[in-house]
Amino acid sequence: MPGPSESFPLDALSIDRLLEGPPSSDPVRVREILARARGLQGLAEADLPPLMALRDPGLLEELFHTARWVKEAIYGRRIVLFAPLYVSNLCGNECLYCAFRASNRTLPRRALAEAEIAAEVRHLLAQGHKRVVLVAGEAYPEEGLDYILKAIRTVYDTREGADSIRRVNVNIAPLEVDQFRRLGEAEIGTYQLFQETYHRETYTRMHPRGLKADFDWRLGCMDRAMLAGIEDVGIGALFGLHDWRFELLALLRHARHLEQRFGCGPHTLSVPRIEPAAGSATSATPPFAVTDADFRKLVAILRLAVPYTGLILSTRERPEVRREALQLGISQISAGSRTNPGGYGKDDRADEGAQFSLGDHRGLDEVVRDLAESGFIPSFCTGCYRMGRTGADFMDLARPGEIKLHCQPNALSTLQEFLEDHASPATREAGRILVRDSLAGMEGRARARAEAMLAQVAAGRRDVFC
Repeated sequence: MPGPSESFPLDALSIDRLLEGPPSSDPVRVREILARARGLQGLAEADLPPLMALRDPGLLEELFHTARWVKEAIYGRRIVLFAPLYVSNLCGNECLYCAFRASNRTLPRRALAEAEIAAEVRHLLAQGHKRVVLVAGEAYPEEGLDYILKAIRTVYDTREGADSIRRVNVNIAPLEVDQFRRLGEAEIGTYQLFQETYHRETYTRMHPRGLKADFDWRLGCMDRAMLAGIEDVGIGALFGLHDWRFELLALLRHARHLEQRFGCGPHTLSVPRIEPAAGSATSATPPFAVTDADFRKLVAILRLAVPYTGLILSTRERPEVRREALQLGISQISAGSRTNPGGYGKDDRADEGAQFSLGDHRGLDEVVRDLAESGFIPSFCTGCYRMGRTGADFMDLARPGEIKLHCQPNALSTLQEFLEDHASPATREAGRILVRDSLAGMEGRARARAEAMLAQVAAGRRDVFC
């Protein structure tokens, strides 16, 4: 096992060289790349620039069609749902695009007490959520990491009737290896952290002060997490700070580095675009704003390049953009989100102290109904975490396409729970039709498992998974 001093050796010059010269989108080469992508083995770095340069409507549709095919070949039509749970907006960093930055004196600051965290969890449970990602600004109360560990335990211990949160993912500041071991012992799901931008000069300009100003400390974070035994990690870039093509290649290279070093790449990749944040001129006019057309390409290319990795899209995006992205390979989305501590209990002041503006303000029930009516299976599944299908074990099932034998039945059973316990009449009817049609399209072991699990839910059992 390599030592903790080694980390991702990002070579920006070689990425720049890949992007140099006039873009070429020769149809013969593009179609050859797309044909290889259907082998579900990912793409080489050199394959990406021709896809990035696509403008021809016909070739773009071929790209999008291939991305849809790859996603469904591995995961089927299921879309995992979650909610962010902000426990603190205290921060010592000076990120120019973020409302949480230390110099923003107009932002009301708070770190939720345990009782307040429990109240937020009960609001989420009442909506029907089963998994959350715990988020905190990159400064904590005097307890330090212990504050986060207590918050995680509070989330797991909180009940609303018979409901509880079944999996807590975590998005917090970088840690030392021994601290990551403590975090892993808290039974988290995925540890998330985004590099924001992989372009060093841009990073330095966007993070002038605070611990986050250290580019290399952040870049090596996932190496330290995986050295500490955290198998599932999530990486991402904040698109709009630098050329999206550079960020995409760097993100792919980071994923490949983790796979080569640890035998398993990231469990998820996130693709947030900059959204307006209170008091931030940078967020209002991003230096490299990504158009909707380029964003669609970005998502589709990522799906082909890293076919087995979950792609996450947040409520930063408008509903119409999210609907399009779901057709291009997104496999996880947030719903009914708040990006401020205490936001779920204050609908009249939902954006007070928020990190950024939301593009999708729909509640969970409406999102579930929209997914069902579009033919996607809304999933609240946490089965893989609890059955030990994480890290390399998950990838061993994903590569031959066998993860669908678990994903689809688990998605249907957790959806049936939601329909019976939390859904509005309109959503319940849309879900009923979806469950019927989904079963009709399943065969063999997957269908048998799904039917048996749905029968258990109908009989009153909860938290049924395989």
